[in-house]
Amino acid sequence: MNDPEPPIGDPPGQGRFGPAVDEFDRVADELLERLRGNPVLDGLMTVATDAGEFSAIWHGSSLLRGLATRRGDQVLALAVGLGLESLIVNQGLKRIFRRQRPTTDGDDRFEIRRPLTSSFPSGHASAAGFAATTLIGWDGPRSAPLWCTMAAIVATSRPYVRIHHASDVVAGVAVGVSMGLIARRVFGRLGLN
Repeated sequence: MNDPEPPIGDPPGQGRFGPAVDEFDRVADELLERLRGNPVLDGLMTVATDAGEFSAIWHGSSLLRGLATRRGDQVLALAVGLGLESLIVNQGLKRIFRRQRPTTDGDDRFEIRRPLTSSFPSGHASAAGFAATTLIGWDGPRSAPLWCTMAAIVATSRPYVRIHHASDVVAGVAVGVSMGLIARRVFGRLGLN
């Protein structure tokens, strides 16, 4: 087994976001390192990070849900919403912050796609937060365990494979949930609830 790649970028405690965030990221990575190497978790997190690419897990889930509920309008609405969320995060926020990732290609122990954008905030986590918030709004609180579990696994997979800092994920979820709450209001006004 290869040793994890050392972090790149700023020295610990001197990062763009300050010592407290650096310490949070360090502690989170140490906790995740205790889990890495478990074949079941490694497999789950690799699959989850791959499924989160281009929001594929959310588009696929939405399509299946739309077929079951006969709500093609909601399938289209979620697709458009995820597209706008991705544009705002990947072409807006990431360009503002330009944070370096904890590793250049992810951890050597995991075969994942190399991202082209900067690290902050996590696009996987923001899409997960957006989709879960939107779907819970449509399906009601009883659906929260399903959508929140899926979102949590996808979001957690990013620091697990060492392609994001844990703080990138926290920020990504916050951004995604915020945009999801706005989308719920817009969708409600369009009669999509």
